[in-house]
Amino acid sequence: MAAPLTRRLLALEAPILERYGISMWAYTVLSRLSEKEYRGQNVLAEDIGADKTRIIDVLDDLQDRGLISRDPDPADRRARLLAATAKGRRLREQVRRAIRREEEQLLSEVPSSDREAFVRALRTLTESAG
Repeated sequence: MAAPLTRRLLALEAPILERYGISMWAYTVLSRLSEKEYRGQNVLAEDIGADKTRIIDVLDDLQDRGLISRDPDPADRRARLLAATAKGRRLREQVRRAIRREEEQLLSEVPSSDREAFVRALRTLTESAG
């Protein structure tokens, strides 16, 4: 049941991400870094389920665009502290709002009497997945 819904959601999100010039992985990174700072790309990669070597290009692009910062950790100069910049948080919020509008449109297909329970069940399953 989840696979067709996932495909539909990805198809719904793809044009939004393209319009804002950001990939799904970049949006995922930007979302996490908008929520909290990470000490090192390995920790971030593990948290989002990405390969730590493949995430480097995403981080480089986001940094080049001024959307994230990678500053030396004062406690360990070999480590980098990763965070979203104000510009990055604004972009993430714009993309998030656009995606949520489309999700609301999709949810409008579910009878209103079932919608709240459906969303609650999705949140429960998402939280229990990690």
